[in-house]
Amino acid sequence: MRSKIRPSGSPTPLFSFVVVADTHVNESDNVSSSPFETNHLANERARFVFQDIAAMDPPPAFVVHLGDIVHPMPALPTFMQAVEQFKAISAPLKAPLHVLPGNHDVGDKKIDWMPADQVCEAHLQAYRNAFGKDYYSFDTKNIRCCLINSLLINSGLSAEQEQKTWLEEQIATAAGKRVFLFMHYPPFVYSEAERGSYDNLDEPGRSWLLGLMKNKNVEASFAGHVHNFWYEQLDHADFYMLPSTAFLRHDYSEFYRVKPTVEFGRGDVAKFGYFIVDVFEKGHIAYPVRTMGGRSALENHVLRDKTQRLTHPSTSTFTHVGVELRHTWTEVAQIPATGGVQEFGRKLARNDYPLLALWEMGARLSKVTDQDVLDPSTHRRMHLLSKMGHRFMLTSLGAPKRDLQTPALQQAGVSSIEINVTLAGFDKHRERIKAFKKDSAIEVFLCKLHMYDESHYDGQHFSHFVKSGFTLEDLQYQSELIQQAVERKEIDGITVRVDAAQDLLEVAPALMHFAEHNNCQVLASLKLNGPSIAESNDDEVGLLHKICCALLFSKSSTRVQYIFDTFMDVDRGYYPRQAFIDRQFNPRLAASVFGQLNSILSGYKQINIDLSQSHSRAQITFSADGIPHKLVFSEQANEGRADAYSGTLRLHTDLCAEYHTDIEHAPKASHANLDSKTAVPAISLRLYATNKVAP
Repeated sequence: MRSKIRPSGSPTPLFSFVVVADTHVNESDNVSSSPFETNHLANERARFVFQDIAAMDPPPAFVVHLGDIVHPMPALPTFMQAVEQFKAISAPLKAPLHVLPGNHDVGDKKIDWMPADQVCEAHLQAYRNAFGKDYYSFDTKNIRCCLINSLLINSGLSAEQEQKTWLEEQIATAAGKRVFLFMHYPPFVYSEAERGSYDNLDEPGRSWLLGLMKNKNVEASFAGHVHNFWYEQLDHADFYMLPSTAFLRHDYSEFYRVKPTVEFGRGDVAKFGYFIVDVFEKGHIAYPVRTMGGRSALENHVLRDKTQRLTHPSTSTFTHVGVELRHTWTEVAQIPATGGVQEFGRKLARNDYPLLALWEMGARLSKVTDQDVLDPSTHRRMHLLSKMGHRFMLTSLGAPKRDLQTPALQQAGVSSIEINVTLAGFDKHRERIKAFKKDSAIEVFLCKLHMYDESHYDGQHFSHFVKSGFTLEDLQYQSELIQQAVERKEIDGITVRVDAAQDLLEVAPALMHFAEHNNCQVLASLKLNGPSIAESNDDEVGLLHKICCALLFSKSSTRVQYIFDTFMDVDRGYYPRQAFIDRQFNPRLAASVFGQLNSILSGYKQINIDLSQSHSRAQITFSADGIPHKLVFSEQANEGRADAYSGTLRLHTDLCAEYHTDIEHAPKASHANLDSKTAVPAISLRLYATNKVAP
């Protein structure tokens, strides 16, 4: 079975459903009217997805397809062949499948500059003959699901007004029911007021649909078409734009600051996927599932068993571990028109892929610059995300800025601020910092800036690079200053820098002891850069070891928080280092391990590491609520290790084994360059536990 396991300790949903978008199934395998080779693999990738969903245990209540079911448009003679292919590919599903039309299924939206076939009565009838109704609703429990034909909007066809009257009535009469809307075209991508483009709905239909999406009965809306991930909120309602299972709309590769890889970004398989949505008595959780371009070449092909662990900030209980967002994480790009159906002007789009990775890691705590909370658009994003469990720590140079107002901080989910200042500067601004702490009611951490110390000149090299954070050595002779500042209610704690070469198995116990002894909080700033400004630190095993230690120690003491510096790779500038996501915003092994361990251990309240049985980069022995566990590291995957810990402990999972390795390779040689370039990890990280532990 291919189980999708929710975080341990998370509530059981009333039911779950799956949302799939833009499969673009062709008339046969390895054939497509598109000149891109990536499109030729759409059938195999759709087959993989539907087999994956069919093998879920437990199965979803239903599956919704958001349109662009097939690639050939109705005017082409291959349309019905593609329809039959889709029906065969989706046949393994055990759950009901609900579909709605996309522009490839009934023709593009009505617009005078659109070169492709546009929606018309003949195309609508072809769709209805193939799939049935093009808009309808169904109820399950206290949920009403409305599937919309967004190509009718602004079409001028007779069915436009019929659908309009129907949808308004469906939402208005949903008293006591929560409404979920499904559509192909999103009304907008970045802004409700953006100009019309190939990617969105035009006026006046846009405003009409937005008004319904904001109705008090509507809980969430799902759209496809744009083949990328975005998240928005319309008043109280969530709005998700889904990726495709077939290909990326690679004009949005403009987000990258590195050259796109496969077919100019179209084959960026790390961004292919679908959603699993858990519905609860109150609210829902949407879990993105990356398919990594997985392919199944044969209809009777059986996918190997796999356990996929889901996590999300709203379910994670790891509130004291997070990442520092040094790079911009809400950046809005101007996407240039490069031809095709995007020939005129530019369109705006926000890059939400950093957010997607944070969700998949279940990372609730993020350290951001104070500039973010002062920027209106970023502040708005912080506010939206705080509603689902995200918390933010600000980092500020010098005393807090006077325009950091308490209401804005609270609204943005800011729980603490780190003040980077010399000790002389702290002494100068004590009263101002104390007043800010009192007025804002958020925690204040003092982060020492090192000035004029021995590190500036080693006899050969002069260093003028900033170094922030108390060191372990500082704590030995500055504890009195810290203790007095805490007693005077000037600060709540301090930031301690932990360099990459320092072992958390040694450092964390010292930090916990210091925090307890001085009745303060400690922020451990986990530096991922190496000692040289000119050399990259790519020590993956060292990072995995720190991730495991930080997560485990964070549930040993609530006085110490752990922030990894940084979240995204630094591949230029100073102190290059490998982090959780690469420069195409795709997750690295570190992100996968963080998310899996988060999911497995979120159900436990207290974790204690047995230091006598734990060794850096080798193993960590710990108990979770009294249940023994062991993490075993190996830099060369060795199947024989599974027998090394028998008896009371059994192999629970290998946290590295599932990372981007479930890719089915088609035999066609010409497609070899389109497969994921991620190699099977040479690292093994096995978790052992007693039979008492939940799967």
